[in-house]
Amino acid sequence: MSLTGTAFFYLLIAATVVAVAGTMLLWGLVRGPQWLRWLSRLLMIGFCQLTAIAVVAVWINNANGLYTSWADLFGQQQPDTIPVASADGKHGLTFINDRAGFRRTGFHGAASGMSGEMLVWTPPQYDDPQYRGYDFPVIMLIPGYPGSPWSWIGGGDMPGALEKMMANGTLKPSIVVIPSITPGGVNTDCTDVGKNKNGTWVGVDVPNMIKSQFRALKNPHAWGVVGYSTGGYCAPKLALEYPGTFASAVGLSPDDFRGDPGTIRDPKVRALENPLALAQRAKNADVQILLATSKSDKFSTPANSESLRKAVKWPVQMPPPIVLKDGGHNWNTWMGLYPVIFPWLNDQLMSPQTAPAPTGSPSPSTPSPVVKAATTAVGLGIETTAERRG
Repeated sequence: MSLTGTAFFYLLIAATVVAVAGTMLLWGLVRGPQWLRWLSRLLMIGFCQLTAIAVVAVWINNANGLYTSWADLFGQQQPDTIPVASADGKHGLTFINDRAGFRRTGFHGAASGMSGEMLVWTPPQYDDPQYRGYDFPVIMLIPGYPGSPWSWIGGGDMPGALEKMMANGTLKPSIVVIPSITPGGVNTDCTDVGKNKNGTWVGVDVPNMIKSQFRALKNPHAWGVVGYSTGGYCAPKLALEYPGTFASAVGLSPDDFRGDPGTIRDPKVRALENPLALAQRAKNADVQILLATSKSDKFSTPANSESLRKAVKWPVQMPPPIVLKDGGHNWNTWMGLYPVIFPWLNDQLMSPQTAPAPTGSPSPSTPSPVVKAATTAVGLGIETTAERRG
């Protein structure tokens, strides 16, 4: 029975009801010595609490996509063995069919020295004879923490949500990549901290591997990165740190842009490598950043998103953050933003090309992403924090 399935959730609710009803019926029927009666009643109370806690825990897990399977919960989500390949592009990768049409592989990053896994999905057009010889744009999805690449599947309806947009023309046919952000088993918020060079692994090794193994466009304007929570912190950070790879980024409910002292304990590293500091140093970063959160999200305040907008300088461009009137730090909120953020991202991404296009911004004829996002936002009850700065 699936950990995130509806059947399991309702089974736990039924178990809770049975536990409470059984306790009420059996409370006065317990016989034996006094110590046995008290022990029996204590066990009944404990079972009621256990089932109730399980219901709440599963509800929280399903809402946030923390663990997407039993194996994921117990740290054994992928028992299959994947040969580790090099990220220098000289060695082929072994891909294993995974959930929802994704393929999974593991590799060793030459730049970071880290080994990790990633999921890859290619659009239907990728294998269409009419698109033979075409290279495709890439959308990298960054999970939160705790969480895993599979959180985007179980919680975020990937790739189904994007495939529907590609089918109706809302989103260009794109390769979708979901890397682990903890290749060494330690979270560093996509930052190089000592031997854990997670930032280099996600920002350099993963793109290099995709470019070497798939028909992926190499122009940064063909690469967009989207993340939620911790991933919402990572997405703009990666674009600011690696503008030669990512020209657009979307952060959903991003963590505090000043950095987390509990994750990055070295204050010097935290001060130099957080997105606010990177924005100050990004003098030649031709990138677009979009942030979104809600007024009621205590983990990601509108002020936090606005702080990055105030920190960025030209040529970095960032429209006013999207602020929902209501919404928590969960998948219901983030998926509700899909009709805004992915059309915006679509305007930034290059179309599939038969040959690499020259580096440059999207066509001037493309509708303004700020205007388009704002127009869609009105229909969803979204507010922006301020008018765009000149």
